[in-house]
Amino acid sequence: MQEQILAVQRMQEYIESHLDEEITLARLSEVSHYSPWHSYRIFREHTGMTPSDYTRRLRLSKSAVRLKNGNARVADLAYEYGFGSVDGFQRAFRREFGCNPGDYARHPIPIPLFIPYGVKFREIRKEYADMENVQSVFIQLIHKPERKCIIKRGRKAEDYFEYCEEVGCEVWGILMSMDSLCGEPVCLWLPETYRKPGTSTYVQGVEVPMDCQGPIPDGFDIIVLPAAQYLAFQGEPFREEDYQQAIAAVQHAMGKYNPAVIGYAWDDSNPRIQLEPRGERGYIELRAVKRLNG
Repeated sequence: MQEQILAVQRMQEYIESHLDEEITLARLSEVSHYSPWHSYRIFREHTGMTPSDYTRRLRLSKSAVRLKNGNARVADLAYEYGFGSVDGFQRAFRREFGCNPGDYARHPIPIPLFIPYGVKFREIRKEYADMENVQSVFIQLIHKPERKCIIKRGRKAEDYFEYCEEVGCEVWGILMSMDSLCGEPVCLWLPETYRKPGTSTYVQGVEVPMDCQGPIPDGFDIIVLPAAQYLAFQGEPFREEDYQQAIAAVQHAMGKYNPAVIGYAWDDSNPRIQLEPRGERGYIELRAVKRLNG
């Protein structure tokens, strides 16, 4: 992997872990091992933003999450994240999200949170994984109630990479700002009955209760999913740069598994569900099942 990519990744990681401190180009230069000028140039080249814009957007998104969770005051966040004044923080928040932070704290709505994807992971492409060395995969039967799912459709996408090319990775930021039944957004492979003509199999969304009456972001749809049993397949923790192999290992195990051994059959009338690959917990994917007759 190119040294420049790793240098930008180091700067990204430093920014995220020092948001409550002053972040200078000189310090980023020390982290990247390049000159300040070169550090600025490669950061902008690989992230599409200057270091200061990147830091500002990340601080605003972190502050929005804390406001939504009700564990911080506007004034405290303004000074904690280095905006200098409450007015400066309010103006920046409104420019970023289109609403005042105080109003948002009282009545949270879906907003486009900034999700800081590491640049080194964008360079990783799908590769063949040697399945002879597959690690353990934990399998659990779980129940999901009847629920709504607020989704953003693509056009032809059948996996994450195609979806991001069609829709953009920013969708995840909006979903992260919304309350979810399972505590996080989901990715779905939709059966034909849930698709609209000319739309994708793969979508991203958030599961919400049937009585949810919250605002729906523009361009999103609502589908209703029935109560169903799912087998959850969870792999071992993995290094973030090995996420493709972690996904392949779980999907390989799922493909080999026969649910008849526990009295079930696959139920592909329900969507297959993917959770965000997180190295600390292992990759998780869910597939619906139904009890065998007799």
